[in-house]
Amino acid sequence: MRLFVSVVAILLVVSAAAPRLQAQTAHAAPQSALDAAVQQHVDSTAADREAVLRVLGHSEVKGVAERAGIDLRRAAGAVSTLQGDDLARVAAQAQQVENALAGGQSRVVISTTLIIVALLVLILIIVAVD
Repeated sequence: MRLFVSVVAILLVVSAAAPRLQAQTAHAAPQSALDAAVQQHVDSTAADREAVLRVLGHSEVKGVAERAGIDLRRAAGAVSTLQGDDLARVAAQAQQVENALAGGQSRVVISTTLIIVALLVLILIIVAVD
């Protein structure tokens, strides 16, 4: 009986260790592919931040923020804290604002104004929640 218990114990230890040993094999993707994926994510995040900051630098956006009583310095500072889905959402709104302001428009229409205010408020809300 003691031999049987010893054999079962050895089999359990071996079966528990087998997946761990298999997990220590080389990755399916080469290190260069992993590095490229991480670099692409970093570049994408930096591009999103730059897009938001570029929109916040427009004189039309500054005027709307001033009339709405929103501190653009605080909003611009908050952009550096945004990450993931929040940053992607704000960057998408910034792209809408930038598209609306493209073509040398000297007047901001009401829909663009609403998008700008929503962008600024969204930035401040996300930062306040975090």
